[in-house]
Formats: sequence, structure tokens, C-alpha cells
Amino acid sequence: MQATQTDNASIPFSNFEIPDPLSIPTLRSVVSQEEWALRCDLAATYRLCSLFGWDDHIFTHISARMPDTDGKKRFLLNPYGVGFEEMTASSLIVVDEDGAVIGDTPYFSNPAGFVIHSAIHMARGDAHCVLHLHSPHGTAVSAQPDGLLPITQFAMVVHDDVAYHDYEGIATDLDEREVLVRDIGNHGCLMLRNHGTLTVGENCAVAFLRMYFLEQACKTQILAQAGTKPPLMCTPDLSSKVGEQGAAAFMPGMGDNLAWPAFLRRLKRQNPGWDV
Repeated sequence: MQATQTDNASIPFSNFEIPDPLSIPTLRSVVSQEEWALRCDLAATYRLCSLFGWDDHIFTHISARMPDTDGKKRFLLNPYGVGFEEMTASSLIVVDEDGAVIGDTPYFSNPAGFVIHSAIHMARGDAHCVLHLHSPHGTAVSAQPDGLLPITQFAMVVHDDVAYHDYEGIATDLDEREVLVRDIGNHGCLMLRNHGTLTVGENCAVAFLRMYFLEQACKTQILAQAGTKPPLMCTPDLSSKVGEQGAAAFMPGMGDNLAWPAFLRRLKRQNPGWDV
């Protein structure tokens, strides 16, 4: 089944078969080298999120802005129905700013889930990758009144770079875009209250590294709060100091050149095949 500008409302889901990503032809020789490299990085990001146990099956998104060659904004996104652990470079779909599919593909999109991503992509020139999760620890911290606490080094590295957005229901309302953009501001991390976590980056590597620290911070917070005494809180000044010390990790050319290759080597050992 080929889909062009798919209208998801018209798809008879009971009769629709989701192809195995490894069964579709590779796009390696069809797209530009720049697009292929981006596809490989984004597919790897999906698989890494699965490897770390952060995925919610098929129900969240990671998106990447494609090169702008004709003035039109296009983004790479996961096809609806394909799991994070099985994502491939060729199975990723191209969507416009409203989440509608562009070009021929055997897959379709979930435009409602792209509301969050499109808002941030369109408002932030530096948000080339937007990574959104529903992990248990991240969601648990998002539901706490005080949010992320400066109780670990993980947390303090990102604490001052975390913004908050109040829950408005499942993200299907386009009117929520304006509030999302206002709430995230220039921050690299966003806590979606009662919902989950989100990070942005100049590339997939930076967005993933930010999420690594944010998710580690959330996990250790939940573990620390399980003790018999309240966790030791660090001062705002100390938290800001640690944030400044760790900020270089999220600069393009730093963490993406140091940490990302090691993440990819780990992925190649444990779940190879994303780059097809």
C-alpha cells in the first residue's frame, strides 16, 4: 500500500497491514547523502531509546528537521505502527509541519502526535531534533509538584535548563502549539506535566545526550525518594555551578563527538541493522 499525503481518518485500520521495516526496499541510493546520514542517526536514536528502556512501544515520537531545499519545511518521523526497537533509516517517513505524509511510503503517520514536535521545530531554529518520551521515571517526576529536584549530579547538569508545560490532554489540539513554544522558551529540556519528558538538540546526538541526563536524573530521583528519609537537597547556587560545568557536553562538536559514537558502538553490538 502506497500513501501520499495520507488522510489517516480514511484508513481502514482493520484491513491495514504494517510492513516489517526490514522487508521494504532501502532508500540509501534514492535520497541524498545528507538525508541518508540524518535517517541513520534518527533511526539509531529510536533504537537507543528502546535499548535504554525509555520507549512506549509505538506511542511517542522523535523527529528531525530535514534540509530545507525549496523553502518548504519537512521532517523525518517514525511511521505509526513500527516499534522503536525495529526502526530503520528507510522506514522513517517524511511529513510536513502538520504531520501529513509527503511522498510514497507503505506507512502512515500519527499527525496528532506531531503537534508537540511541529510547534517546537517551527519556533526554534536550533531544534533540529525533538525527542519526546513517556518513560516511567520521567513521567513520574513530571507528575510531582516540585518537578526535577537538584539532588544528584545528573539532575544538576540539566536542572536550570528544564522548563515545564502544564497538561492539556492528549496533544491533538493545534492551539496548544503557542503555549508549548512559550513554555519551553530557550530551554533544552521540557517537562510535560503528567505526561513525560522532551529534549531538543542541534542534532540527534545532542538531543539524545540531553535526554540521557534528564532520564538518569528522573530515575535517581524516584529511587532516592523511596528511602526512609528525604533526599539531600543541593543549593540553587551549587546546582547552577554544576549546570555551567556540564553545559559543554551539549555543545555541537563536544558530546556528539565524544559520547554519540560510543552509544552507536553499543547499539551495533546489541541491536544492529538500523542503517538499512
